[in-house]
Amino acid sequence: MLQVSVISPEAVLYEGTADSVVAPAFDGEVGILTGHAPMLTLLGVGELRLSGGAGEQRYRVEGGFLQVAEDQVRVVTEVATSI
Repeated sequence: MLQVSVISPEAVLYEGTADSVVAPAFDGEVGILTGHAPMLTLLGVGELRLSGGAGEQRYRVEGGFLQVAEDQVRVVTEVATSI
């Protein structure tokens, strides 16, 4: 299980768990599952999808970065809206 935070300048949009995260990196989509290697990538414009036992959360994001370390995923974005 992944611990996920989605943060924009206005608010913390999501703080919880997810089975998978699919994010729009600057050069294409990136998928994150439990046990993913540590990484840091810039975000582009597109749809961020969090899937888990509570269903799917979707956000439109524009810019920022995504960090993965020890099953923790932090998404810090310049603009985010719930879809």
